[in-house]
Amino acid sequence: MRIDLPGVGAYPLREPVTWPAAEPAASRIAYAAAHVVADPLGDNTPGSPAAVDWDATLRFRRHLWSHGLRVADAMDTAQRNMGLDWAATKELIRRSAAEARAYGDPATLVACGAGTDHAPGADDLDAITAAYGEQIETVQAAGAGVIIMASRQLARVASGPADYHRVYGKLFGLADRPVILHWLGEMFDPQLAGYWGSRDVAAATESFLELVHAHAATVDGVKVSLLDEEHEVRLRAALPGGVKLYTGDDFNYPSLIRSGSHALLGIFDAIAPAAAAALQVLDAAEAADDEAERERLLASYEEILAPTVPLSRKIFETPTYHYKTGIVFLAWLNGHQDAFAMVNGAQSARSLLHLSEVFALADQAGLLADQELAVRRMRALLEVNGL
Repeated sequence: MRIDLPGVGAYPLREPVTWPAAEPAASRIAYAAAHVVADPLGDNTPGSPAAVDWDATLRFRRHLWSHGLRVADAMDTAQRNMGLDWAATKELIRRSAAEARAYGDPATLVACGAGTDHAPGADDLDAITAAYGEQIETVQAAGAGVIIMASRQLARVASGPADYHRVYGKLFGLADRPVILHWLGEMFDPQLAGYWGSRDVAAATESFLELVHAHAATVDGVKVSLLDEEHEVRLRAALPGGVKLYTGDDFNYPSLIRSGSHALLGIFDAIAPAAAAALQVLDAAEAADDEAERERLLASYEEILAPTVPLSRKIFETPTYHYKTGIVFLAWLNGHQDAFAMVNGAQSARSLLHLSEVFALADQAGLLADQELAVRRMRALLEVNGL
């Protein structure tokens, strides 16, 4: 089967790959940060309240659970601060946690972002803390785990590390179980520059580690999205015992997971079948007594994930915060939703040349579940754009 792709040329598809359903990994905790499916008949023009296709959105979460992954919901992958308003976010949190009950404990299977985006005018630390508190309460009332997201409002108001410590110290007291902290780099959101009190990464890291060490009993782990492998390895080694490092590095995740990081990744939304298969192989490798067998299994782990890295690097290329478009594009190609539509009209954020490369790279990674469907949809997209 072939398809003519702009910028790629006449592209021959590879032999299809069938990925099995998988059990949760034993050696690593792995969250897929999940996208929301827009209602194609809703008014999802920029600036409008989000209109969500709830059936398709929940169906996609069931797809992730079927591959043994946990779901990180209401995060930046779900277009927080980029179109998913608080009314839709609250409904997403409630529905996602309720859906998880059919699979197990919602607090284990789903962790949701709590931030301050519903209070854009919050202009002092007390108002920011109160806004965080409202969202933490919403997540906990739904029965999900809490991910404390980075706050644009706090980044704007805080005068230094002490202000971050003051706010977060109060938030830990509101949590009914250990939370995940999210350090989202400015490549994902330029308004978060200087988070933790400094634009110097070393100084910000010192502030961050001081906070985590002071509250280690109430921190399950930290999710770091700085796209800097060496920094993550050093940070992981400096964390207090029992606090996990959840990699958010969508460029270097195979080596970081292999070397000991857990995962909370937007790219796992798109590569869930391959990610789950690789984690099963990693489990077997770490349990193997025979060194030759262990090395064989580790080579298989690398073989599965290696072709997903060029795909991820393409999806997350600059401007990185538009990665959601590629994630949703692949969900549409794979039949997880009926339309290539996004809240806030974000499907227009990437070019046809970009999407054509994503198509080819996804195929090379064995991640087009139904190649005939994917080709038919890609051709339709090209046709409607005059190609």
